[in-house]
Amino acid sequence: MVYKSVVRKTLFRMHGGDAERIHETTLGALTALSPLAKFVQRKPVAPRTVFGVRFPNPVGLAAGLDKNGRALPSWAALGFGFVEVGTVTRHPQPGNPKPRLFRLRDSEAIINRMGFNNEGALALANRLDRLGPLPVPLGISLGKSKVTPVEEAVEDYRASLRALYRHGDYFAVNISSPNTPGLRSLQDRAALTELLSELTATADELAGSARRKPLLVKIAPDLTDEAIGELLEVCAAHGVAGLIATNTTLSRDGLAPADRPLADQAGGLSGRPLAARAREVVRFVSRETDGKLPIIGVGGIAGVDDAKRMLDAGASLLQLYTGFIYEGPGLVHRIARSLV
Repeated sequence: MVYKSVVRKTLFRMHGGDAERIHETTLGALTALSPLAKFVQRKPVAPRTVFGVRFPNPVGLAAGLDKNGRALPSWAALGFGFVEVGTVTRHPQPGNPKPRLFRLRDSEAIINRMGFNNEGALALANRLDRLGPLPVPLGISLGKSKVTPVEEAVEDYRASLRALYRHGDYFAVNISSPNTPGLRSLQDRAALTELLSELTATADELAGSARRKPLLVKIAPDLTDEAIGELLEVCAAHGVAGLIATNTTLSRDGLAPADRPLADQAGGLSGRPLAARAREVVRFVSRETDGKLPIIGVGGIAGVDDAKRMLDAGASLLQLYTGFIYEGPGLVHRIARSLV
């Protein structure tokens, strides 16, 4: 494959191997190509309708690769059936100190502690205003600003939802990143009940007489089955449209020996080592909800077999992040074509 033998080798050597600078350079190139990418038309491949939204294919870009929505037409031109931007917060924030992004090559994994670095909800809304409609559905991942105390998180999420509601086809409530202090406590029953109650009320208000846009919850792979069960009860009580399973993990199981020196880096791990656990969570959620709650499966999808196993576990849609970095754009097409 040209990507792995030439393009990836070249990219990984740029900027002295600094993963974040390479990411920014690549994103900058895709942003520059976006005006031309608008003219690329992709035919639907294995289209499906999930939580009331029509997807031209079930392979999406996960949140985190394009937090500020800079290169949206390019992602659609590369073949993604939907794109999730963010995680975006109410307040602009620089994120955690650098270095904060690490490639574990032998494991085909990444550790990140980015900390929701983004330009803020209003800046994203303004960019989307200028961009206009996209050829694929747009998901928007919402998170809590670091400066906002956990006890005031609800208003943070509500403010972002208000700013961006007109632009999103669905909204992901990110309460599972390990890189914002206290964020994962929002997965607890009481905190999640309050948050979802207020967000669904706000979404109903913004929808007016129209159907409320889907709200999804993104969960951590490190929760116990009991904790996931409680979370599902809260989601059901508030009409959550679906789940995104899963976010990155704090576990370091499954790393190749050569990558062990990086295991002590703080942050969430994504990529191949997460694949089995992500499928376990998807399978558990599907079983607990009798397959009635749509799931976006994400975590360790690096090939067609990974994608099919995730769908067999109960996922309705898929998302790529780390697999896309290691395998390249061809991965999107291979998976989509295999599902026809």
